[in-house]
Amino acid sequence: MIESIQEINNQLIVLFVAIPLLSFVATLFWKNKQENSISGIVQITKSIYIIWAVGYFILWGISGSPEIHLNLVTIYESNDFVFAIHFYYDRITAVFSLLGAVSFFLVTTFSRYYMHRDEGYKRFFNTILFFAFGYNLIIFSGNFETLFLGWEFIGLSSFLLIAFYRNRYLPVKNAFKVLSNYRLSDVALMLMMWMMHHLTHSNIDFTELSKVKIMVTQNKQETMAIFIVIMILISAMIKSAQIPFTSWLPRAMEGPTTSSAIFYGSLSVHIGTFLLLRTYSFWEDMLWFKYTIVFIGLATAVISTHISRVQPTVKTQIAYSSAAQIGIIFIEIALGFHFIALIHIAGNAFLRTYQLLVSPSVLNYLIHNQYFHYHPTPVKKLTKFKATFFILGIKEWGLDQFFYRYLYTPFKWIGKQFDWVKKTKSILIIFILGIISVVYFLANDNIKSFDGALSISMLTIALFLVLFSFSYRGSALRAWGALMVSHIFILAGISNNEKEIKSVEVFLYISGILISFIIGSLALYRVKKIDKDISLNQYHGYVYEEKNTA
Repeated sequence: MIESIQEINNQLIVLFVAIPLLSFVATLFWKNKQENSISGIVQITKSIYIIWAVGYFILWGISGSPEIHLNLVTIYESNDFVFAIHFYYDRITAVFSLLGAVSFFLVTTFSRYYMHRDEGYKRFFNTILFFAFGYNLIIFSGNFETLFLGWEFIGLSSFLLIAFYRNRYLPVKNAFKVLSNYRLSDVALMLMMWMMHHLTHSNIDFTELSKVKIMVTQNKQETMAIFIVIMILISAMIKSAQIPFTSWLPRAMEGPTTSSAIFYGSLSVHIGTFLLLRTYSFWEDMLWFKYTIVFIGLATAVISTHISRVQPTVKTQIAYSSAAQIGIIFIEIALGFHFIALIHIAGNAFLRTYQLLVSPSVLNYLIHNQYFHYHPTPVKKLTKFKATFFILGIKEWGLDQFFYRYLYTPFKWIGKQFDWVKKTKSILIIFILGIISVVYFLANDNIKSFDGALSISMLTIALFLVLFSFSYRGSALRAWGALMVSHIFILAGISNNEKEIKSVEVFLYISGILISFIIGSLALYRVKKIDKDISLNQYHGYVYEEKNTA
C-alpha cells in the first residue's frame, strides 16, 4: 500500500510545475478587457494548486516522508555532460511548496479586485502565473540545472512586475537596477555550476553533495570547493537582499502592492535561504564559511533594522525589516537550526505579505484619523552621534551609491573606451570578422591546438562589445547592433573551444539570437519614426504612445 502511494507520488510531482504553466498559456488567449475569463482561470488554478499541495503533502506523510525523485526529461546530452530536468521532494520542498500555495492563493484572490479595470490586468496575471511556474521549478529542482531554469524565470518575472507601470520613469529605472543585481547572482550561480562540473566531472543531484564533500577531502581540491561555496553565498546574498546587496529590495517594490507582497514579502526574497538549505550538506563542515554567513546575517540584521526605522515610506520600512529577518534566518541556517529556520521563513513571509496587503488601508485610515486626533510631538534636539546615525539611515548607509561608484561606473568607463565602435563602418567590419571566425572555426579542426588563446580572444571581444552597449547612449539601435555582434564572437569562441559542437546546436543558438534581434530592431525602427530620436539619454515614454507595440 505504502509502496503504491510512493510510486504515485513519484509520477505526480510534475503537476506542481504543469498546473501554473498550463494556466499561464491559457490566459494568453484572452484580451485585457475579459477580466472575468482571466480571473476565472486564475481562481480555478489557485484552488487546484492549494488542494494539490496540501493533498500531496498528506500522501507524502502517509507513505513515510521519503525523498522523492523524478527524472522528467533530458534536454541536452554529450559525452561528458547531461542537462536533465530532475524533480526532488523532501521536507524543505514541502515547506516551501505549502508556503507558495497559500501565498499564491491569498495574493491572487486579493488581486482579482485590487487590479480591477487596470490597463495591465491580463499582463499582471500572466506574469504572476509565470512566476509561480519558475518558483516551483526552483523548489522542486533536484539538480543545479533545473534550479537555474527556475532562477532565470523568477528573475524575468520580477523585472516585468517591477516595471509594471512602464509609462513612468522610476519603475522602469528601478527594474533595470534590480535586473543588474539579478544578473550578478545569475553569473555567480553559473560559475558555481561550471566549477562543480570540473570538480566532479559529472552532473550531480542535490542528494549527492555529501559525497562530493568527501571527494574534495580525499582529492585535496579545497580551492575548487572554496570557489563553489563563495559563488553559492553571493547568489544567495543577492537573491535574499543581504548586505551589501540590500538596497535593491525597496526599489523592487515599484510594482503593484500585491506583486510586491508575493515577490519581495514572501516567496522570491527567500529563495536565497532555500539555496543555502539545499546545499548545506556540501559546506556543513566549513567553519570559516559558517562564520562568514553568520557575520553577513548579523550585519544585515543590525543595519537593515536601523535603516527601516527612519524610512518615510511603508514599503521601504517593510523591505528593510524583511531583509533584517532574513539575515537572522541566514544565521539559523549556518548554525544548523534548519527546523527553526523553516518556521522563521514561513512566519516572516506571511507577516510581510499581510503588512503589504493591508498597508494601503492602514495609510488611508491614519491619514483620515489625523484630522481628528493629531497632536504634534515636541521637537527633540538630537545629539551629534544620534544625528549622524539618523542621516546614515536615511541615506541607507550609502549602499546604492557604493554599487554605482565601484561597480557600474568602472564598467561604464571601460565601455566608453570603445566609442569608436559607434561608427557604422566599425560595426560592419567587426560583424564580418565575427562571421568569418565562426565559419572558419566550424570548418577547420586543425586550429584546435590554439583553441585556448583564440577562444579567450573571441570572448574578450564579445565582452568589450557588451560593455560598449552598456555605456553608449547615442543610439539604441547601435547599442542593439553591438549586442548582436557580441553574440557572433561568443559563438566563435565556443565553436573554437568545443570539439564536438554540432550544426543543429549552432542553428538553435543563432536562431534564438537572430529572431530576438529582428524583433527588437523592428520595434526600435518603429519608435524612431515617432520623433526621429532614439537616444538613451532620457526616458521618452514611447510605451505610453505606442501601447500595441509595447
